[in-house]
Amino acid sequence: MWPQGFSLEAYKTLFANSDTLNGFYVSVSRSVIGTAATMFVSCMAAYAITKGNVPGVRFARKFFVFTMYFGGGLVPYYIVVKSLGLVGTFLVYIIPALVSVFGVIIIRAFIESLPPALEESAMIDGANEIVIFWKILFPMCMPIVAAISMFTFVGQWNSFFDTMLFNFMNRELYTLQFYLYMILTSKAVSLQDAQEMGKAVTTNSQTITMAVTVITILPILIIFPFIQRYFRSGLLIGAIKA
Repeated sequence: MWPQGFSLEAYKTLFANSDTLNGFYVSVSRSVIGTAATMFVSCMAAYAITKGNVPGVRFARKFFVFTMYFGGGLVPYYIVVKSLGLVGTFLVYIIPALVSVFGVIIIRAFIESLPPALEESAMIDGANEIVIFWKILFPMCMPIVAAISMFTFVGQWNSFFDTMLFNFMNRELYTLQFYLYMILTSKAVSLQDAQEMGKAVTTNSQTITMAVTVITILPILIIFPFIQRYFRSGLLIGAIKA
């Protein structure tokens, strides 16, 4: 039950290295900012497509669903991102993921299940669309918003492929998950060899791998208990309403 030769040297080595700390900072930043930005845009989009009297809303609904089944592929995606000037920047983690189609559809279904009298009474009192959504509807959507936020946060936190694809030449924007990926794919067994090869920092490949793995799952383990109530109820509501 108790490991022989218990040691925290692997964690000390990781946190003593500036690359690991920078990777942790980048991962936290992209997860927090990316989740907040994605939920803001997705919630607004979900509310917009609930308005059947808005010109083009039916086309927008079909277009959202279309993107879930068909994509342009990796090469066109890279060309679009590069043409926007996002390659080698932190914004490449945020802007391409601003809209979660899955989240938009689920939030839209939840909003449509709310009594229309709520909006009508607010309009009578002089409230505009922005006030109606953020002051009245959004607080009522917290269960489903928390569930989608959890999915988005985990997706941002665990992502490493976009780092490898767009920011491989910019070491300052490496995420912690990308360092873990490099450890798992690297043959380096020493700190010096790893730095020279541009790979993740290792003193002992197995212990460092396990230490980084623990560090990468800690934020999820810490956050999940606080939103578990919303997460469970949101999943149930989304499954029923959608």
